[in-house]
Amino acid sequence: MAKMIFVNLPVTDMQRSIKFYEALGFKQNKDFSDENGSGMMWDDNIWVMLLTHDFYRKFLRDHQLADSKKVSGSMTAFSLESIEAVKRFAQKAKDNGGDFYHVEMGIPAEQMYELEVIDIDGNLLSASWMNMD
Repeated sequence: MAKMIFVNLPVTDMQRSIKFYEALGFKQNKDFSDENGSGMMWDDNIWVMLLTHDFYRKFLRDHQLADSKKVSGSMTAFSLESIEAVKRFAQKAKDNGGDFYHVEMGIPAEQMYELEVIDIDGNLLSASWMNMD
């Protein structure tokens, strides 16, 4: 069995979040979706699991749910096939209620290009392209 990655994100409005991630190119897997969560597939091995706050809290034990519009507990990075793909991904996020910005890291764009994307709940995604040649 291939290894898979499941990024779990707390969301405030499930249907709005599903539409947002579909606009970014994810596909909802209805077999792994219900009123508590929605499995959003980027490909067969990389999924974003959108979870209601109440359901997400069940996994936290002694932790509190962060207000992701004010506090960041993680940043999930996705690699894309080109600089243009990174820019399109970020612009799609902005066009659908999210936002993005660039952090200057002193790395030439022909080596690595990255935009920080904020989803509609404040979760931080890092879209990047790296020249692996």
